[in-house]
Amino acid sequence: MSLESVRAFFAGKAPDITVIESPMSSATVALAAEAYGVEPARIAKTLSLRIGERVVLIVAAGTARMDNKKVKAQFGGKPKMLGLDEVAEITGHEVGGVCPFGLKTPLPVYCDVSLKAFDVVVPAAGSTHSAVKITPARMAELTAAEWVDVCEHRPAQETPASSPQA
Repeated sequence: MSLESVRAFFAGKAPDITVIESPMSSATVALAAEAYGVEPARIAKTLSLRIGERVVLIVAAGTARMDNKKVKAQFGGKPKMLGLDEVAEITGHEVGGVCPFGLKTPLPVYCDVSLKAFDVVVPAAGSTHSAVKITPARMAELTAAEWVDVCEHRPAQETPASSPQA
């Protein structure tokens, strides 16, 4: 159901963007990077958080870590990750496929500045086997996201495929 809601979202708002599917699972940053042939930092992971009574989505680079102090300063409360059942119930997407597109319930979306390091990022598209390739600015525009700085920014990890030959 959720993959269809994402397809419908793009059909209505950005028909030039195509959902890509992989036979490989893309449920984690590492798996998604392998499935779509990009470095882990380029995977745009979506964090589902409860802050006080509010639920928000924060989209960040795959290797960025949420900084609880920055989140608390930005949103005025301590963040708590949603439970598995809550994620599916509120977003309409299963864990591993959560994205800011085609949501079951309208939610505020925030894009972490860690995404700005890339020309194109690869967020999930509603299932553990689907994604889209999109510029961070376009993703923020389509989801009415606000840019925030709520992560610790770590440099992209060098992968064996990208390391120089000796």
